[in-house]
Amino acid sequence: MKETIRKKIKALKTGLLSEKDFLAFVQNFPFGGDDRIKLDFHRTLRRGVPEVIFGRNKSVGQLKTIIGKFREIGEELMITRVEEPVFTELKREFDHLKYHDPARIVTGNEKPRIRCRGRILVLSAGASDEPVAEESFVSSRYLGNPTEREYDVGVACLPRILSLRQRLDHYSVIIVVAGMEGALPSVVAGLTATPVIAVPSSIGYGANFQGMSALLAMLNSCSGGVSVVNIDNGFGAALQATLINRKIGGKL
Repeated sequence: MKETIRKKIKALKTGLLSEKDFLAFVQNFPFGGDDRIKLDFHRTLRRGVPEVIFGRNKSVGQLKTIIGKFREIGEELMITRVEEPVFTELKREFDHLKYHDPARIVTGNEKPRIRCRGRILVLSAGASDEPVAEESFVSSRYLGNPTEREYDVGVACLPRILSLRQRLDHYSVIIVVAGMEGALPSVVAGLTATPVIAVPSSIGYGANFQGMSALLAMLNSCSGGVSVVNIDNGFGAALQATLINRKIGGKL
């Protein structure tokens, strides 16, 4: 990797490589790491957002290697789907880590930097959806968005969501997390012109099929303007909301 970079720098200095081509190389230089863990530290250059690590099924040893590399490079760190006992092990070696419960997210202990003007709102249908909603909320803030939340506003009591009606148009994107029959995103989209990202949660009784019922309902929403991510994918919703917010809300 270092030899490749040296060759490009030499070509730039000698005029064999243009500045434009060198910048394109830097922006697209793929990854760094060893044979087993390859970390993408140029993702911010390509997409405007840093690499986020999916923590589930990674060993404590693997996570320690990843955290150490992030710290060495000086990159902001976020790891999703980390259970608290795993965090406890990591904290013994890296005291700068912070655990966000119930989102199950690990970050550095620095405050997130706000990079966007537009605001994002995270809604949950029920209190049982809170872990997924919190994954969206924490992720959205980490990715640089001013983010607010309102939980337990599902359709079983319509006045709860109707009480927020005057606020809904004031956001760049609304993320809506719902299980059971997954009706809340359709209701929200019918009340506002703000783009809605729907997150089906796996909360529900047997025929909910661990979120499949909510997923299909959201994909078949009668209200226009609803986009749908995968079951329980709070982070994916936050990432998509960030990309939208940066386009329509603008960067700071």
